[in-house]
Amino acid sequence: MKQPGILVLNAGSSSIKFLFFVEQRDGLAPVVRGQVEGLHTAPHFIARDGEGRVVGEKRWGEGTSLGHQGAVAHLAEFLRSEGSDYELHAVGHRVVHGGMEHVQPERVTPELLASLEKLVPLAPLHQPHNLAPIRLLLEHQPGLPQVACFDTAFHATNQDVVRRFAIPSELHDAGVRRYGFHGLSYEYVSTALPAHDPVAAAGKVVVCHLGNGVSMCAIDGGRSVANTMGFTAVEGLPMGTRSGSLDPGVLLYLMDERKMDARAIEKLLYSQSGLLGMSGISSDMRNLLESTDPRAKTAVDVFVYRIRRELGSLAAALGGLDALVFTAGIGENSAAIRERVCRDAAWLGIELDSQANASRGPRISTAGSRTAAWVIPTNEELMIARHTRRVVEG
Repeated sequence: MKQPGILVLNAGSSSIKFLFFVEQRDGLAPVVRGQVEGLHTAPHFIARDGEGRVVGEKRWGEGTSLGHQGAVAHLAEFLRSEGSDYELHAVGHRVVHGGMEHVQPERVTPELLASLEKLVPLAPLHQPHNLAPIRLLLEHQPGLPQVACFDTAFHATNQDVVRRFAIPSELHDAGVRRYGFHGLSYEYVSTALPAHDPVAAAGKVVVCHLGNGVSMCAIDGGRSVANTMGFTAVEGLPMGTRSGSLDPGVLLYLMDERKMDARAIEKLLYSQSGLLGMSGISSDMRNLLESTDPRAKTAVDVFVYRIRRELGSLAAALGGLDALVFTAGIGENSAAIRERVCRDAAWLGIELDSQANASRGPRISTAGSRTAAWVIPTNEELMIARHTRRVVEG
C-alpha cells in the first residue's frame, strides 16, 4: 500500500524544485527531493531520497523546451511509477505575492488563480512562474487538492503606518504599499526559535534572510513588525543581482539621460545590479570573499554596511532587541559575514563567540551576551507542507 504524501513545488522561470513529504512519527519529513532545471534549454530531472541517493533521473538533451507543463507531467508520472512507494495526496505551492486580500494559505480554486494572476505586475519575475504549475494541475487534475502559500502573508500583521509610502492616498488604496517578502522563511524561523531561545522568541527579534535574495524582518512576539522589502522584492538590501533600494530620482535619470525604457530598467535592477553589478565578478558571496579584486571587497563592504544600517532601523522599530538570527544561504554558511555583522552590532549588546560562529552555532553569541545571536537554517518547504496539510484536512 502506497503512503500518501504532500508535494511541495517552488517554480521559477527555468526550474521547478520539489519535495515530497510524508507523515512520520515526529511529523512531516521529506522522503524525495529534487528539481527539473533547464526547462527551456537542456532539461534535466533528478530526484533523491532522504539519504541523498538518486532514485530518478532523466535528461532531454540540448535544444529541448520541456517547459513547466512537461516538467510537471514528468514529475507526476515519476510519483505514479510502479517503483514509487508514495501516493500524491495534495500539492503545496510557494506563491510570492498574495496582495492585500490573500493573507493566509488558501485552497486553490479557479477564482483564486484568477485573483493571483492580477498580481503579476507586482512581481513580474516571480508570480507568473509560481502560478504556471498551479494552472496546469488545476486544468489536468482538478480533483487534486492544491494550496497556495504566500510570501507576503506573514507580514499582514504590519500596521498601516508601516505599509504606507508618502504618496497620494488613492495610490495606496489601489495597492501601492509595502507588502514585505520572504514571509515563509520568517514564519518557519519564528516557529523554530522557541526551541532554542523561548525568551527571545516571545520578545523582540530581527531575522536576517541572507541568500541570493536578501531581506531582514523585525518580529515582536512572533509577529512581523517591519520588513526591508516593500512593494516589490527588489527593495531594501543589495542582493545577488538585485539593486535593493535606490533614490527614485535615479530611475528618472536613467529614463531621461540614458533613454532606458521600463524593460531595460527592470533588467538593470533585477539582473545586473547587487553584488554582481558592484563587483563585476560574481553574484556569489563565496567568490567575492575569496577574491583579491578591490571591486569584490567594495561589494562585500556595501553589503555589510547596509545590513548595519537596516539593523539599526529595525531595532528602532521594535523599540529594543533580544536576539539576532541568521538564516538562508549566506546567513547559514558564511561565518565571515556573520562575524562582521555581529561586530557592527556590538552597540546592541551582541558579543560574538568566534568559536561557536566558526562551527555555525546554533548560538553564536557568548553566554554573557545581553543580546543573543543565532544561526537557524530556514525550511520554507516544510512550512508550505504544514500549511497544506492544515488547509486540506481542515
